[in-house]
Amino acid sequence: MLGMALVSTLAVIGALLYLHFSLPHGLTIHMIIATAAGVGLSVMLGAALMGLVFLSSGSGHDESIEDPFENDPDMNHDR
Repeated sequence: MLGMALVSTLAVIGALLYLHFSLPHGLTIHMIIATAAGVGLSVMLGAALMGLVFLSSGSGHDESIEDPFENDPDMNHDR
């Protein structure tokens, strides 16, 4: 997560630089705070969710579920 915090910080800096150079009137403090929070938390949330996906896959929980439609002839599992 420390590495993703660095990536998140770089994404925030990139977004703020893009907005700074693309807006004719400059950035307000409110826009800076909202952009930093939105971009930073979105990247960190994505990293946390992907970490949980890999944890779930690596621990065997994905293979231990029972498929209720396993023997159903109407369900085509080969799609």
